Amino acid sequence: MMTNGCEVAWFSALCDDDYEFLGVPDPRLQSSFEHCRDLVLQVESGGFDNILLPSGYQLGIDTTAFASAVAVLTRRIRLLMAVRMGESWPPQLARQIATIDRIAGGRLAINIISSDLPGETIDSGPRYRRTIEAMAILRDLLNGRPVDHDGTFWKFKVDPPRITTVSGRAPLFYFGGLSEDAREAAAAGADIYLMWPDRLEAVRETIADLRDRARRRGRSLRFGYRVHVVVRETEAEARAAADRLLSRLDEATGAAIRARSLDSQSVGVRRQAELREQSAGDGYVEDNLWTGIGRARSGCGAAIVGDPDQVLAKLEAYRREGIEAFILSGYPHAAEADLFARHVLPRLNHGPL
Repeated sequence: MMTNGCEVAWFSALCDDDYEFLGVPDPRLQSSFEHCRDLVLQVESGGFDNILLPSGYQLGIDTTAFASAVAVLTRRIRLLMAVRMGESWPPQLARQIATIDRIAGGRLAINIISSDLPGETIDSGPRYRRTIEAMAILRDLLNGRPVDHDGTFWKFKVDPPRITTVSGRAPLFYFGGLSEDAREAAAAGADIYLMWPDRLEAVRETIADLRDRARRRGRSLRFGYRVHVVVRETEAEARAAADRLLSRLDEATGAAIRARSLDSQSVGVRRQAELREQSAGDGYVEDNLWTGIGRARSGCGAAIVGDPDQVLAKLEAYRREGIEAFILSGYPHAAEADLFARHVLPRLNHGPL
């Protein structure tokens, strides 16, 4: 299945995730307003459609505050603001979302994260059920409907906030997760289901499964793919650049980075580890899909590595399976975004969803 176009987003390193050498912190690349602002402005000027503003309680800077500030500095690019459900009171969050969308002139999208409240932990099932409730409440309020909610996690009766989004409708909800609970939450309340890197056949199977789950609920889903990229003029240069990223990594440091992540025990993270274990000695699990990134970070742990033709072919292969949105990143983020913008982006038919 090939769509007419796709959305191409980049990653803003709000969570202290920017390196020249993976696992080696560099003060110049540490998350700050200035560093992340400059990255967003560069990505907008490079022609990307969207930028992910990630959120992590323990790392980096606050996403909602950053989104408010960068909204007035940008003119075209969509802002994909991550919000952590465990930290939010849905009516208040609805007002924040509507306000930031107004500041941004209607350019806001939302990445829903099924998080705990910092300092507390609840089981996966209840946590995702809370997220389903939150998405339903947010969607109703942002669509201008009053809410009389009697759920497991929230009980209240409230009118929608006076301020609305520019469109008067809820922004698109992007959502990811590989567990059974996460898949059911996506089917129940998301607009775009995000996947982390995997073999092409696994991507195909996941899309089919989520389409079926959404269909059973009378809904439909669109699909996105979160992956790193290393593109150079030749494949040999790209592979050398990938190897260079790991050239100063101490394995104990990499393990510590993975362990301290809030999602270190999730099904999706375990799948990324399985891919690394199943890869060849050079870390490639299939043509041009390199798992070495995951040795020094949790979450999305693989990169498309190759020359411009190979990277484009890989993206087009995902598009044929039904992927409509890509969230890309690379190290250092500014340098790799520039390379992708010059070598690959002009050859893609792309635009915001």
